[in-house]
Amino acid sequence: MRQHPPATHHSQARGGRLQEGRPDARVAVVVITHQRRDEVLVALSRLRALPEQPHVVVVDNGSTDGTAAAIAERFPEVELIASPANLGAVGRNVGVARVSAPYVAFCDDDTWWDPGSLRTAADAFDTHPRLAVVTARILVEPGGREDPIVPELRDSPVRGADWLPGPALGSFLAGASVLRRAAFDDVGGFCERLWLGGEEELMAGDLAARGWELCYLPELTVHHQASTARDPHKRRRDGIRNTLWTTWLRRPLRPALRRTGHLLRTVPRDRLSLLGVLDALRGLPWVLRERRVLPPHAEARFAALEHAQRTSTARRYVS
Repeated sequence: MRQHPPATHHSQARGGRLQEGRPDARVAVVVITHQRRDEVLVALSRLRALPEQPHVVVVDNGSTDGTAAAIAERFPEVELIASPANLGAVGRNVGVARVSAPYVAFCDDDTWWDPGSLRTAADAFDTHPRLAVVTARILVEPGGREDPIVPELRDSPVRGADWLPGPALGSFLAGASVLRRAAFDDVGGFCERLWLGGEEELMAGDLAARGWELCYLPELTVHHQASTARDPHKRRRDGIRNTLWTTWLRRPLRPALRRTGHLLRTVPRDRLSLLGVLDALRGLPWVLRERRVLPPHAEARFAALEHAQRTSTARRYVS
């Protein structure tokens, strides 16, 4: 394990903002990876070419395909944390703890940020002290087509503060977002119990409850070239469990019943969906112990998303 501090040499333009093309120490990047050696090497090559020259931390979640060794050989300037176990989204918590920058961009092993996007995100955070999360426009590669989720972000029905630089969001996509480190720490990072799959929704609710704002910022762009090395069945099973857990951890009774009913009516009627529901039921004692209903202003954001969740073509539990 090696730690490399972020670059501190830079020139500033008027108003305190960094000149284009200069390193920008305000934003670090945390990447989580698991069993995707070739993909993460491509992503790292893109990240290391960014003009912002961010401090990059990679958390290898227990890969056995030589990922850690390949990263150490090809990118010795990247800070590598080789976890012996697959930590899921909690790997991001580990990575964030290793950076000193005030803002952190998350990156999956099959995504990369556009040049200048990290600088633009940092400028937005500098300008708006209560802004916690900015989510980027997602382009699907190859081809550079907009991801189907982008229109839902752009046309978000959530109402936020008047000063927001883009449409307010009720939740976010971690692999396409930049977060304020202080806000991330304020809510304790990602929940260990959720592991991976829709883990952002719980954090988003807790951020809103504490008075933080989230928004879509179309000036940011992240590219996503979906890896073929994935387990869609586990993703669906965990996604169903996590949606039910988050719903009952934070939503009032009637909205929780509505969302639970809609989920049970619309998931595929098969053994995998049943296992996801059973997983959620097994966690019920923990959910009841930790249940804290969102205050009205935060609940209003989730309520505004109910119609979009029912009609979305981009958010479906299929595999």
